[in-house]
Amino acid sequence: MSTELRRLRNFIDGEFRDAVDGGTTEVVNPATGKAYATAPLSRQADIDAAMDAAAAAFPAWRDLTPSERQKALLKIADAFEERAEELIAAEVENTGKPVGLTRTEEIPPMVDQIRFFAGAARMLEGRSAGEYMEGLTSIVRREPVGVCAQVAPWNYPMMMGVWKFAPALAAGNTVVLKPSDTTPASSTLMAEIIGSIVPKGVFNVVCGDRDTGRLMVEHDIPAMASITGSVRAGMQVAESAAKDLKRVHLELGGKAPVVVFEDADLAKAVEGISEAGYFNAGQDCTAATRVLVHESVHDEFVTALAKAASDLRTGGPDDEDAFYGPVNNAQQLAQVSGFIDRLPAHAKIEAGGRRVGEKGFFYAPTVVSGLNQDDEIIQNEVFGPVITVQTFRDEEQALQYANGVDYALASSVWTKDHSRAMRMSKALDFGCVWINTHIPLVAEMPHGGFKKSGYGKDLSAYGFDDYTRIKHVMTSLDG
Repeated sequence: MSTELRRLRNFIDGEFRDAVDGGTTEVVNPATGKAYATAPLSRQADIDAAMDAAAAAFPAWRDLTPSERQKALLKIADAFEERAEELIAAEVENTGKPVGLTRTEEIPPMVDQIRFFAGAARMLEGRSAGEYMEGLTSIVRREPVGVCAQVAPWNYPMMMGVWKFAPALAAGNTVVLKPSDTTPASSTLMAEIIGSIVPKGVFNVVCGDRDTGRLMVEHDIPAMASITGSVRAGMQVAESAAKDLKRVHLELGGKAPVVVFEDADLAKAVEGISEAGYFNAGQDCTAATRVLVHESVHDEFVTALAKAASDLRTGGPDDEDAFYGPVNNAQQLAQVSGFIDRLPAHAKIEAGGRRVGEKGFFYAPTVVSGLNQDDEIIQNEVFGPVITVQTFRDEEQALQYANGVDYALASSVWTKDHSRAMRMSKALDFGCVWINTHIPLVAEMPHGGFKKSGYGKDLSAYGFDDYTRIKHVMTSLDG
């Protein structure tokens, strides 16, 4: 007996639309492995329509006073709170995440982040005016860049959507957002909510696959392309955007080192690392997945971490005891399994290392020890519920191993020695360093990496600045 799939639609110029050519893709619930909806497979005509709408809406949105844009964003935040249960339901269907965790760990920070950028809308400041040449006064204007093409990932479809549209709209830009092809449901619901508050064309959503994203970035209208995704996708976006010198904002992969010294509170470290490593099934670019432990406490730490992993469980959205849900899609499950299947002979699986159940894309919390610095699983991002453990003998070697990967997004240091923590935070080549904690984020502080983790910042005043441009205006005092 077949069930009719729900039809998701693009949101362009204030209305919901199917793809012009009628193309669709099936959207699968990761907790069941079954399709629950279809979404448009957008192509050139759809991208043209969305970009034209955003371009037409830009002048009026740009010219609103900052306080007017602030009011709109505050209304969006209030509406997200009021319709939180609808957003949670859409996101859970998108991702299979536990309902309770989605309610407590995603909705509150999303609303807070929108309100933060609502305030930032009124802080579009340039440097003070002054006379730097006799008879001439200079001022600096900070302006929106224009239409922003934005691509959100599947690990946090709602929250990453907020990270993109909130600063862009606050600064006076208009937006065309593309969710991942596996997680479009919450983005189309956000479009309904936002579209009821802002003028038509200010916020648009187009669904589709990688080719859809490519067409967005290649389009001649956007002034900026922003993507959260893989290193490969980021490189492709940067290459494409270079053809017409678009501004590019890239938040890409991570391989966060977690450095545990012999004087650390091991119980606290195990608890914090297991939570930060397995939260959201490890599908987080900042996840605490690459642990470096001083050789003197290695065995004690691994035993405790393996027990912590075994005590956690993965489960469906309504499983109140589940710490995390499934990985997002069949391809991702195959990727996680592949890393474990290809482990070298010297590696040891201390916990997990297997798929859970036959329905959905669940994978057990996993700990792997005995690894070398050049092993595949150390150098490449797994993006799943897998924590690796290596040993180091001293601070110098810890830094060598920590910095010895292509990624540079986040890291943490666990020690009671303040001077050591300060030395490590200076020497670690990562965009964020946590000390005796791992993974908390706040709207006021920047998030973004170095090296192959990309460039540009999300959140904070720095992230807001990325969606603006600077203009120098000089006027003669002679009349």
